[in-house]
Amino acid sequence: MTHSDKPTPLRSRASGPLTGKVRVPGDKSISHRALILGALAVGETRITGLLEGEDVLNTAKSMQALGATVERTGDFAWKVNGVGVGGFAEPKAALDFGNSGTGCRLVMGAVAGCPISAVFDGDASLRSRPMRRILDPLEKMGAKVVSGGEGGRLPLTVQGARDPLPITYKTPVASAQIKSAVLLAGLAAPGTTTVIESEASRDHTELMLKHFGADITSVQEGRHGRRITLVGQPELHGANVVVPADPSSAAFPIVAALIVEGSDVVLSDVMTNPLRTGLFTTLREMGASIEESEVRGDAGEPMAQLRVRASKLRGVEVPPERAPSMIDEYLVLAVAASFAEGTTIMRGLQELRVKESDRLEATADMLRVNGVKVTVSGDDLIVEGRGHVPGGGTVATHMDHRIAMSALVMGCASDQPVTVDDTAFIATSFPDFIPMMRSLGAEFS
Repeated sequence: MTHSDKPTPLRSRASGPLTGKVRVPGDKSISHRALILGALAVGETRITGLLEGEDVLNTAKSMQALGATVERTGDFAWKVNGVGVGGFAEPKAALDFGNSGTGCRLVMGAVAGCPISAVFDGDASLRSRPMRRILDPLEKMGAKVVSGGEGGRLPLTVQGARDPLPITYKTPVASAQIKSAVLLAGLAAPGTTTVIESEASRDHTELMLKHFGADITSVQEGRHGRRITLVGQPELHGANVVVPADPSSAAFPIVAALIVEGSDVVLSDVMTNPLRTGLFTTLREMGASIEESEVRGDAGEPMAQLRVRASKLRGVEVPPERAPSMIDEYLVLAVAASFAEGTTIMRGLQELRVKESDRLEATADMLRVNGVKVTVSGDDLIVEGRGHVPGGGTVATHMDHRIAMSALVMGCASDQPVTVDDTAFIATSFPDFIPMMRSLGAEFS
């Protein structure tokens, strides 16, 4: 299955300058974590700016199924009354995460520390994605996989640990999902749970755990890594969380503004956590005009207003150690690289192969079908930019929201229109992407 039951194709063609001021949806990573930690806290948590896409709403439903009270109080405003660490109730039905690997894997960690059994399931895309890297450390902590598909694929049943064990765990790859699952399970374990990363991944879980009252520290480990230490069995307290605008969602209008001549776009409240802004760093190296102002912070997360103006881009080499800070943005970076002058080499992209699709090959296919010369060499992506993109192709999205949005951005400046075969899955992360881009001047039909 490579598209939704009722595919909704869309065509993007070259437009005039993109202009205006917008706020992209709340950050998905923060939204998931605010709901989960609110459910594990004692007392009331109020969340504003929550991303109300399908992925996050499925996490909200799972928190309700596990015993927390979750209520929408207004536009993007939610209230959670938690059950305390280790206090989840056994759900009466399977927890359905739809397309969300983040929601599924983080909740697996939270459930692993509770003496309950839960069935985890999702859509066809999520069922195809491996969970074994999450399950391995959780089993060391005392959780058991009662049933599941090959390689730990969904649907699977997790029996949480009655007496969870603290562990010291070195992640095999830089993965915020693995780290977060271990830390969430470690909340219910006595003593100290430690996660060691050789390459630092996103630190949203650590920052938010601290915001909710956990005793957690993070220190440098080696040249690029971190050692994160969590003291178990805290009483987390309810907290207020303002969700910043998602830099992964902001990436699409940012790149569109850079490649459409004469564009001048302002994006408000964009998260600027340095472990999430590898794309901004790379685009600036390519010659992009991206200015920051109105810098502020909430719940440990910095945010700023960004002004983006059309720019002449040049090819660059992106080092592999930058991958964890921009793993979701390589697709749209490849679009920017296609419009740049010269060759862009993106190294160390193995994590793209285990996302919603094999994003490495899917990205290369998206470029090739639109006349861009591109090579996949091992885990590296090499794009030969010529300053313009012929376009004219139809892109297979493989049920992947980021491929769909990246291809539509490409069409905003390509010589011929770009068509995507299905836009249905855009709703998982960015429900208003199409109307927002049209409001800036994009021509989608």
